[in-house]
Amino acid sequence: MTPEEQKTITQYQQKAPVDITALANELGLSVYDDFELAPGISGMIARDSSGESPSGYVISVNGNEPYVRRRFTVAHECAHYLMHRDKIGDGIFDDAMYRSEKMNSQEEFEANNTAADLLMPKHLVNARVRQGFTNITQLSSDFQVSDAAMRVRMRYLYRSP
Repeated sequence: MTPEEQKTITQYQQKAPVDITALANELGLSVYDDFELAPGISGMIARDSSGESPSGYVISVNGNEPYVRRRFTVAHECAHYLMHRDKIGDGIFDDAMYRSEKMNSQEEFEANNTAADLLMPKHLVNARVRQGFTNITQLSSDFQVSDAAMRVRMRYLYRSP
C-alpha cells in the first residue's frame, strides 16, 4: 500500500459507516453489482478490459447477497488490490468463505483483516465502546456490517494478551 493510498483510506475513515464503494472508487477501482455471479461466489477483482477504471481493475460483487455482505466483499477485494495486486493477474474469484484458488490462506487472512480494518477502523470502534456502545447488533448497524463480522472484529480488538 502506498502512502497516497493510506492517506485516501484515512480520509474515508473519519466516520462510520465507511463509504467503502466511494473509497474503492477513490483508489481507482470501479465497483459493480453482478447479479449473474455463480451462487457461492461473493465477488471478484479483475483487470478492467474496458479501460474505464483508473487503476485498471474492477470489482464485481454478487448483487444477490445482502447489503452488509456486499460491503465486506468490496472491502475484501480492495484489500487484495492494496496488498496483492501483483498476484491478481486476470482475476481473483472469492467464494462465500472469502477463499480463492489463486491466493493462499495467509493472503486471504490478510485480505479479511484489512477488509475489517477498512470497514471497522480501530479508532472508530474504540470511540463507540468508550461511549458505552457494546451491543454487537447496535455496533453492526452503526458500521453497516454483519453481526458476525462485528463479533470477529471485537474479539480481535479486545482479546486478552
